[in-house]
Amino acid sequence: MKIFYAAFFAMLLVLVSCQEQNIEEIEVETQADTEISFYTPDSIKIFGDLYELDKSASTILLFHQGGSNARGEYSSIIPELTERGYNVLATDQRVGGQWYGSYNRTLANIPTHAYGDGYGYCDAYNNIESALDYVIDSGFTGDKILWGSSYSAGLVIQLGSKRPDDIKGILSFSPASGRALQDCLPGQYLDSLNVPLIMIKPPHEMESENSQKQMALAEEHGHQTYVPEYGVHGSSMLVESRVGENVDATWEVVYGFLDGLKAE
Repeated sequence: MKIFYAAFFAMLLVLVSCQEQNIEEIEVETQADTEISFYTPDSIKIFGDLYELDKSASTILLFHQGGSNARGEYSSIIPELTERGYNVLATDQRVGGQWYGSYNRTLANIPTHAYGDGYGYCDAYNNIESALDYVIDSGFTGDKILWGSSYSAGLVIQLGSKRPDDIKGILSFSPASGRALQDCLPGQYLDSLNVPLIMIKPPHEMESENSQKQMALAEEHGHQTYVPEYGVHGSSMLVESRVGENVDATWEVVYGFLDGLKAE
C-alpha cells in the first residue's frame, strides 16, 4: 500500500508540474501582444493590440473595414507580418462592428453609436492619425507603414498625403468611394501623395466604373495597382478561408511592395 501511495503522489507531482509548465507557455504566448489604448483629440478612447519586436524595426499600422474590428479581421494576417520582422499595431476604429468572430472594443466603449445617427467613416480619420502619433510617441524609430481596408483604405491615403515625412509606404485594400465617404474621398489626395502606395482591388470590384477610375487615377500619379485573380473585399483578400481560393499570389505582391520599401 505504501508503494501504491508513493507512486500515486509521484504521478500527481508530475501532473501538477506539467500543468504549471503549460500555464507558463500560454502566458508567454499571450504576452506576444499587448492591449494598448490612447485618446483622439476629441477624447475617444481607442483600443488596439501592439506586437512589438524591435522599436528600431519597421512598424505596420493595420486598420479594419466598416462593421469590423482589428482582432477579427487581422487574426491570420498579423502572424505573417511579425514573422517577417515587422512590429504591428492593429486598432479598433470608432466605426466598426462584430465581423469575423470578434468585437470592436472602441465602439463598445462609446455610449451612443450607429451608422445612421452616430459617427461616419470620415470621423475615423483622427483615429488613424492618433494611432500614428501613438507609435511615434512610444519611441518606435523605424519606418511606419499604413495598411487600410475599405473605408480605412481611403483614410490612410489622406493621412499619407498630410504626413509624408512620418510615413514610408501605404497599402490600400479596396478603398471605398461611396456617398458615405463623400467628404473624404481618397481620389482627391492622390495627386498630392508622395508616399509609395499600392492599391489592390478584387476582380468583382473592378466591374464598377468608380473602381476603374480610382485605379486609373492611382496609376496616373505613379502608384502601383494590382487586381488578383481571386479576391474579396478589403484585407480579407489575403485570407484563403474567406476567398475560397489560394491567395499566395496576392501575398507575393504584398511582400514585394514591402521589400521594395526596405530597399528605398
